[in-house]
Amino acid sequence: MPSVVGLLEQHELAARRRVDGLREEADRIQADLAMAEREWSEWTIARERVGAVLSAPDSDSAGVATDVPEGVVTGAEVQASPPLVVTARSQVPMWREGLTGTALSVDYQRILASIEDRIRLGRGPLTCQEMAAVFGLDVVPAKVEGLRSKAKRLVSRGWLAEPAPGRFTLARSVSVPGGGS
Repeated sequence: MPSVVGLLEQHELAARRRVDGLREEADRIQADLAMAEREWSEWTIARERVGAVLSAPDSDSAGVATDVPEGVVTGAEVQASPPLVVTARSQVPMWREGLTGTALSVDYQRILASIEDRIRLGRGPLTCQEMAAVFGLDVVPAKVEGLRSKAKRLVSRGWLAEPAPGRFTLARSVSVPGGGS
C-alpha cells in the first residue's frame, strides 16, 4: 500500500511538470507575439514611408506608370486613412480625432468596451478590480495590476480619464459607439 506522503509527492511532481510545460508554452507564445508585433511595426512603417514618398508634392513622377491595378493602395489612399502610430513595445496609439478603438489591440478594446458598457448603464467610473471580475479573471493582485497598467497606458495616451485614483472612465474626447468611437 502506497504511503500518503508518496501519493502527495506524485501529485506534486505531476503538477510541477504541468506548470513547467505551461511556462514553456507561454514563453514560446510570448516570443511569437514579439516577432509578430515587430513584423506589424515594420509593415506599418513601410506603408507610412511609401505613402509619404508617393504623396510628396515635389516628387518626380516622370516616367512612373500611373495605371494602378485594382486593389493596390496608393499614396493618396494611405494619407486619407489615419496612420497608426506604432512604437517599440507600445500597442496603444495616441488618441486623436477620427481614431476608433479598432486601432487598439484586443485587450485594450475589452477595457474600453467594459467602460463603455458601464457608461451605458449609467454607472460611475470602473475600478481595475471590477474590470477583472467583468473579464472573468481572478481578482488577485497580479491580474488587477496588469489591468491597472493597461488602463494607465490608455490614460496616458488620451483614451481614458482617471477622475479619482484607481477609477477609470472614457476621456471626454472619446465617445461611446454610436457616437463615433
